[in-house]
Amino acid sequence: MEIINFTPISAFIGGSLIGLSAAILLLINGRIAGISGIAGGVIYPEKGDMDWRIVFVIGLIIGGFIYQWSGLGVGVSHIQAVVDTPMLIIAGLLVGIGTTIGTGCTSGHGICGLARRSPRSLVATLSFMASAFVTVFIVRQLIGA
Repeated sequence: MEIINFTPISAFIGGSLIGLSAAILLLINGRIAGISGIAGGVIYPEKGDMDWRIVFVIGLIIGGFIYQWSGLGVGVSHIQAVVDTPMLIIAGLLVGIGTTIGTGCTSGHGICGLARRSPRSLVATLSFMASAFVTVFIVRQLIGA
């Protein structure tokens, strides 16, 4: 495997911003920055709990555009999925099912949960990572895609 776009500075800045935003959300709102829970709350809203969720999701979307427009996203002019739309839909549904079964996503467990030293988040994150390793091995080595 060859790493083509190794960008430690932008990765450090991005990771720092993610950690900062997760800490601010926890301090100001008392909420964990788990994307599946935040997005789920937009789809299935609770009374008085919608505004900050919408702002958070919009910020996620706009953040990518700001990164590209700022000139920091050099070399990332076009991203194209290597699978067709039905496969992307199936993958999205499987991720949604997985986050429901796992009661959270990689951002909620892997970033916020581990930072809070949650044993449940440690088990969930190890499960996510093990599943990813097995999936990559199957797809690259056994199937040859």
